[in-house]
Amino acid sequence: MSTSEKKQDREARFSKLYGLVYNDVLRFIQRRAGPDHAEDIAHEAFMAAWRRLDHLPSKHDEARAWLFATARNCMLNNQRGQARQGALAVRVATWTPTFVDAETDMTHLCIDLAAAWQRLRPEDQETLSLAIWEDLPSSQAGQVLGISSAAYRIRLHRARKSLRRELDSSPYPASLAESLMTE
Repeated sequence: MSTSEKKQDREARFSKLYGLVYNDVLRFIQRRAGPDHAEDIAHEAFMAAWRRLDHLPSKHDEARAWLFATARNCMLNNQRGQARQGALAVRVATWTPTFVDAETDMTHLCIDLAAAWQRLRPEDQETLSLAIWEDLPSSQAGQVLGISSAAYRIRLHRARKSLRRELDSSPYPASLAESLMTE
């Protein structure tokens, strides 16, 4: 059997499994995690199935059960990620910069920063947190997100622009908000 035939057999097996099991896995996830993240989690489970297709059980029912277990693990990972983001949001809300202009100004800045952070998309929060709190270089941050370092730098640029827009829309002076963006 040639490599292209193996590839076609692999793709056909996956397509058949996907067609037979996707709706079951999606409903399984929706009942447990709700509709907001269900499709993302289902796709994550099927990505794992694609990567491990050669090791999946050959019987339909066993492969289906394997996918349910994988989907459950993906849900747990998703829940842990959401918990980390919630903890990060709390840390942002309680964070105080190292410079002090005036105590009142700092209070306003913290409130504005926390509010701006909450308005950011979770993807932007994660991108910024890898750079700010985890202090990861773009190559490692990209690896965490499963993207190239160049793609991470683009996301970081966009996330910083989003945060800057949110801070600019606040009543707080832009000069202090800018000093936060460059730290």
